[in-house]
Amino acid sequence: MQTNGTGPEPQTELSRPNGAQNGDSTPGEENGLPPVSNSDVANSNSLSNNNTGLNTGLNTGLNTGPNPPGTEDRPHQDVSSAGKKKKCLSQCEEDVIRLIGQHLHDLGLNQTVDLLMQESGCRLEHPSATKFRNHVMEGEWDKAESDLNELKALMHSPSAIVVSLEMFKRMTFLLLQQKYLEFLEDGKVLEALQVLRAELTPLKYNTERIHVLSGYLMCSHAEDLRAKADWEGKGAASRTKLLDKLQTYLPPSVMLPPRRLQTLLKQAVELQRERCLYHNTKLVSGLDSVSLLLDHTCSRKQFPCYTQQILTEHCNEVWFCKFSNDGTKLATGSKDTTVIVWQVDLTHSLKMLKTLEGHAYGVSYLSWSPDDLYLIACGPDDCSELWLWNVQTGELRTKMSQSHEDSLTSVSWNPDGKRFVTGGQRGQFYQCDLDGTLLDSWEGVRVQCLWCLSDGRTVLASDTHQRIRGYNFEDLTDRNIVQEDHPIMSFTVSKNGRLALLNVATQGVHLWDLQDRVLLRRYQGVTQGFYTIHSCFGGHNEDFIASGSEDHKVYVWHRRSELPIAELTGHTRTVNCVSWNPAVPGLLASASDDGTVRIWGPAPFMDLPEAEECRSMDS
Repeated sequence: MQTNGTGPEPQTELSRPNGAQNGDSTPGEENGLPPVSNSDVANSNSLSNNNTGLNTGLNTGLNTGPNPPGTEDRPHQDVSSAGKKKKCLSQCEEDVIRLIGQHLHDLGLNQTVDLLMQESGCRLEHPSATKFRNHVMEGEWDKAESDLNELKALMHSPSAIVVSLEMFKRMTFLLLQQKYLEFLEDGKVLEALQVLRAELTPLKYNTERIHVLSGYLMCSHAEDLRAKADWEGKGAASRTKLLDKLQTYLPPSVMLPPRRLQTLLKQAVELQRERCLYHNTKLVSGLDSVSLLLDHTCSRKQFPCYTQQILTEHCNEVWFCKFSNDGTKLATGSKDTTVIVWQVDLTHSLKMLKTLEGHAYGVSYLSWSPDDLYLIACGPDDCSELWLWNVQTGELRTKMSQSHEDSLTSVSWNPDGKRFVTGGQRGQFYQCDLDGTLLDSWEGVRVQCLWCLSDGRTVLASDTHQRIRGYNFEDLTDRNIVQEDHPIMSFTVSKNGRLALLNVATQGVHLWDLQDRVLLRRYQGVTQGFYTIHSCFGGHNEDFIASGSEDHKVYVWHRRSELPIAELTGHTRTVNCVSWNPAVPGLLASASDDGTVRIWGPAPFMDLPEAEECRSMDS
């Protein structure tokens, strides 16, 4: 029988054959082996004891139960109890152990944490921080305040981050605020008043908040207090929330920030998604929908790179296409003088809804009203008319023409849906109501393209001077925002109004930051001459950019990369316009001089493992 090394030297029985008794032949004689000497037996016994010690150490490291009796105060040794030196951990390794320990502690695996810290020789947090945490969670506020004074000394130590007196006051204030609210909830109004007068007020911190806290004295019952204070009430929930706030002010060497491991994992997942060129699904916060065992990757087959439908109802060049704001309809304008409105069904297939006719010069630009009730159609340079259609009824509400010499080639709706601006290269720039009544005009601006910003006051207009200027019709001011070296053929603005996407003659597609007024990207690949080609933002969070091209292709880029991630082929002539469905990020439309409109979507028949690859990580 093997010993644990705490008793007298045992009688060792090694390799004794079955049936051998005390006083029988020396081990090894009966099977023909050389006899075993006493020194061999002693060495073998020593090896056995060493192995026993190693096994005991490993079992202790994995055991989550209490330590064996008599070993509680024994100094910790490394798993190799045979005298080897303990491994010296790097700072990174210690940080990882502490992160794992914190996560296990949050899961309630406290015995496992104790064993991990004991075996590694690390410390999850400073003992003063542990004491502070326990007192806060138990609601022992006087002790917690005393602990906070101990922690103050650690904060100002040379090895920790220097924390200002103002920050220490903030921590004390949060602690006393919880104490005050709990007294109020318990109905101890006098004690709460004492905290307010003798402890909170002398801090001389956040006087406005103290006035709010004093108002809670008038609460008639606990539910009223919790509602007015937006507070969870006395208990673990509010105290845990308080600890999370307090931890943010303490150096990580004293107490780790709350849920630090989960924070780092979320950041890693988000970074992988951001770097994924084809990620085109909604970003789900949290880790429950993600596998941490694989790197995030999306297949190109899930991206709108494949022709799903070809619309051939137009009988001439198709100059423009635009999805409605709710994504349920697509409007296409053609040289054949018609506008066709298409319905997007539940399977993302398009069916012709109605045809709007009578545009004598053809239709080169379309704009949906914010509520998708109306659609405005403009013609090419020699067109002086503008058509405002009621899409639901198919009736023409307004046909506007200020002068036969006008050129109304572009239009944009004001966010209120009651006004719009229109203009052209002959110097017209009008603001009108739904009846076509002229409200304001700006003389001498040769407009190429227009866009109303979400503030309802500023209108962006590209002109013949290779620039985009901002015009305010209320105070009649204007300012330069973008200056290019070549003609701006068209532009569009992101939903947040921060970015502008320009198609620049002979240069291609440029991305500008309108707020900082700087050029961010020059996207490569597209062929852009002096034809008017319209590009667009698209995908979830508008992470992608698409543009037509004179080489008969549709180019798609990730917003951060200047190289295209997809070149869509199928059209046989110049692609004039592209539109990304705002509600279905996997649906893209393109209009071409070949007379067709192509609808692009994911691959119709995806290989099952590859199709499930992204879905399994982002379902």
